[in-house]
Amino acid sequence: MALALYRKYRPQSFAEVIGQDHVTGPLIAAIDNGRLNHAYLFSGPRGCGKTSSARILARSLNCKQGPTSTPCGECDSCVALAIGGPGSIDVIEIDAASHGGVDDARDLRERAVFAPVNSRFKVYVIDEAHMVSSAGFNALLKLVEEPPDYVMFIFATTEPEKVLPTIRSRTHHYPFRLMPPVAMRGLCEQLCEAEGVTVAPEVYPLVIRAGAGSARDTLSVLDQLIAGAGPEGVTYRHAVSLLGVTDGGLLDEMCDALADLDGAAAIATVDRVLGAGHDPRRFATDLLERLRDLIVLNQVPDAKAQGLIDVPSEVLERMTGQALRMGTATLTRMAEIVHDTLAAMRGTTAPRLLLELACARAILPTVDDSSAGLLQRLEQLERGVAAMPPPVAPAASPQPAPAVQAPPAAPEPAPPTSAPVSAAPPAPATPQASPPPTAPPTPPAAPPRPEPAPAAAPEPPPAAPPAGDGDRFGLVRSRWEQVKQAVRAQKKTVAAYLMEATVTGVEGDTLVLTFRHQFHANALQGDAALRIFTGALAEVLGGKWRVRCEVGEARPAARPPAAAPAPPAPVPQPVAAPPVAPAPPPRPAAAPPPADDPPWPDEEPFDEEEPPMAAAPPPPPPAAARKSVSMDQAVELFANKVGAKRL
Repeated sequence: MALALYRKYRPQSFAEVIGQDHVTGPLIAAIDNGRLNHAYLFSGPRGCGKTSSARILARSLNCKQGPTSTPCGECDSCVALAIGGPGSIDVIEIDAASHGGVDDARDLRERAVFAPVNSRFKVYVIDEAHMVSSAGFNALLKLVEEPPDYVMFIFATTEPEKVLPTIRSRTHHYPFRLMPPVAMRGLCEQLCEAEGVTVAPEVYPLVIRAGAGSARDTLSVLDQLIAGAGPEGVTYRHAVSLLGVTDGGLLDEMCDALADLDGAAAIATVDRVLGAGHDPRRFATDLLERLRDLIVLNQVPDAKAQGLIDVPSEVLERMTGQALRMGTATLTRMAEIVHDTLAAMRGTTAPRLLLELACARAILPTVDDSSAGLLQRLEQLERGVAAMPPPVAPAASPQPAPAVQAPPAAPEPAPPTSAPVSAAPPAPATPQASPPPTAPPTPPAAPPRPEPAPAAAPEPPPAAPPAGDGDRFGLVRSRWEQVKQAVRAQKKTVAAYLMEATVTGVEGDTLVLTFRHQFHANALQGDAALRIFTGALAEVLGGKWRVRCEVGEARPAARPPAAAPAPPAPVPQPVAAPPVAPAPPPRPAAAPPPADDPPWPDEEPFDEEEPPMAAAPPPPPPAAARKSVSMDQAVELFANKVGAKRL
């Protein structure tokens, strides 16, 4: 008969104990330093190494070269306590589940006074110590408090709180823990290699999940799969059928149906689950575990690298897509619904009905008036808006100068005409008309330039993103506030960095941000901050984004062409440095200007589309009011005066 794996590969030294470094380290130090206690209490879940560590401690104490933390494995004591050994008469293992009464405690107390037969210490390993009765513990109390120098007690229990406090206070307590999945997988792969058995990589997560962190339970499941494997080794289908877990394909179908809010597909998946002979409770448990993995993936994109989930690469890709499609609020509410359903299935006679009702509640958040249902509806609305195609902006084209045209090199003299003022040339001649009674204040004249120019060149249009990225740039600009809100919901400090950022471009899948200070750019490029920011971009905008931070003055974003000004009463804006228009030849039929009205050297060219001015200009303000006339008022008075002269 073959020896079970958990017995065949039981650790023989502290170095072989996996996943319990917080216990083996202090024990090794105590042995090497000669500071051993007379009683120890090992507690922890089943199958995590409590009894094995007690045997290793007994071997270390009674080794011929000891006490030592590394037993030789060759002396009589080490051989007797090794795997398959006959055992030692001086190492007594007692099962307290069947020997926990007061009579058993008195018998132990009477035998403990005898010296060891052929060992250095007499070691009592009391397993399931929480099963010892209170009277039995009281009978052992004096012996445990003051034992002979050659006696050591090691209590092993899964429920240390049930051990009598007076006993627990006289021991050194070492709590054992469940093994992490990463260490457990390494152990399973090592044992399969030693056994020469081929195991599919996707089988290990099923075995580890079935073992629930217990090394003994995990090795028992693996031993069962190896025993029933064929020539091809342990396959995924063989493991699924033998362990009774839900096929990953059914879980994918259910998650896709929940993500698409497809009730028909969800009910059909439930029917296939029951048609395949799966237990509804087990399916609900596996679905809850899958939703947990999706929530972790939504919050930690590199969860597999950090060891938070253990799935194959192809399954990881599908799960990542499902997590992005559903969102955190939706996943959280669905997990709560499945958890409540799983609790309600205990003792029910209609588990299928409860499972179908859970699917309906998860797909229809409108029937749930709780905060979780409201959050799911809001998240669905946001994702629906994000999925809408952005409005197509008109192609940006350079704006022509609004009302400035270059004057001809040699203007032809024009005869007097009665055409409206809107048909005046771009650079009119010196206005000639009777001056008003009081001249208005003139704007400050610009210094003359050697070469006259028609007008100041218009401001060049701001830099716009490339044509291929224009739609994405507009999408980012329109939803930038949503991105900042999503970041603020996760971490406010990262949102504070974004307050100093300006979106200056989109290059493919790279978002370009410009900061005024290097500190904010460096802070956003940190691992944690960048992960939160890119996650918010993916949640609001969809897809995967990269971020490039620049430092400097941000260029202004491109604006659409401004609409033409309304025709009634436009006021021409003053030019910073208006050029002096060249004086054209005098008109033949024009009368000379009056002597008391000198020409205006700073007169600006008027727009051809300027509306006709009123026939009579308004009277100028009194002298007292002219002292406080603003620049805009002065320009308006100047325009009125020139219009009156043209008329």
